[in-house]
Amino acid sequence: MSDTVLDITGWTCPAPLRDHPRVVMGHGGGGALSAELVRHVFAPAYGGEVLAGMGDSAAVTLGGARLAFSTDSYVVRPLFFPGGSIGDLAVNGTVNDLAMSGARAAYLSCAFILEEGVETATVARVAEALGAAARAAGVEVATGDTKVVEAGHGDGIYITTAGIGLVPEGVDLRPQRARPGDAVIVSGEIGAHGVAVMSCREGLGFDVETVSDCAPLGGLVEAMLAVTPDLHVLRDPTRGGLAAALGEIAAASGTGVVVDEGRVPVPEPVRNACAVLGLDPFYVANEGKLVAFVPPGDAEAVLEAMRAHPLGRRAAIVGRAVEEHPGMVVARTGLGGTRVLDLPLGEQLPRIC
Repeated sequence: MSDTVLDITGWTCPAPLRDHPRVVMGHGGGGALSAELVRHVFAPAYGGEVLAGMGDSAAVTLGGARLAFSTDSYVVRPLFFPGGSIGDLAVNGTVNDLAMSGARAAYLSCAFILEEGVETATVARVAEALGAAARAAGVEVATGDTKVVEAGHGDGIYITTAGIGLVPEGVDLRPQRARPGDAVIVSGEIGAHGVAVMSCREGLGFDVETVSDCAPLGGLVEAMLAVTPDLHVLRDPTRGGLAAALGEIAAASGTGVVVDEGRVPVPEPVRNACAVLGLDPFYVANEGKLVAFVPPGDAEAVLEAMRAHPLGRRAAIVGRAVEEHPGMVVARTGLGGTRVLDLPLGEQLPRIC
């Protein structure tokens, strides 16, 4: 690793990057550090108007077709966890990023980076899980790549997937479209994926009966769009959890968000595990949930359609977008007080997706 001192003259970022001349785990955690790295290092280097949207997927027009395009890398440890595996994540994560633009994924590319020495049977097991998840999501793996790195330079298996899908006419889902008055809807209980992975993480040593919620959300999104194509925002609260997703939407749209904590469904095992570990379930990752900002006149009908879908049975209206405190998320507590849900700096525990 080079000891070269970064020349940050002219950079517009504030203190955090200056405090981290080397990459830390938090830069990959989906919080403030991740956003800062993208905005101040990658985006200026790449340029381009599409990237400026800073969404989980990009909506583009190509040859007259409206497409959603997304890519993501998966480095979860361990490779297999209650309710899923890195193979399931590699499909559902990218499929869901496309769904948050309103698109149903059509094709995926899949690249495996294997560490020398990993058992072939393990690779086959992951590949089988990935294939099964793709079939369940109705998407085809159309191309791929395989690389092997020396022993000690990886963690068994890393996977990168990219996906492409069609965006229906009239659908425009972006964080910038949140408006005061929008109902904030969560599709179900939060925190299951993060706790399921942490429960089998070496060294943590606690047992819970929680399995990952890892699932493809394209069908649920189609059911919501069938009620109205005028959904304003969809976001899957993965790294950084519900708090990070709401914070990003508030910042992008310039609206405030108020959440009633008592309305947010948190399963008891997740609540108990978070209490033991000193974590806030609002910041724990999910892999099969979404948060929606819906015009108030459509909210009840959209909620009814979500509850009729297997992945939305516990959907609930948990808050509203408001004119007050623009760019900030505030939670009303059960004791009648309020607290600010800041964008997390990094991630409470890394490598869970």
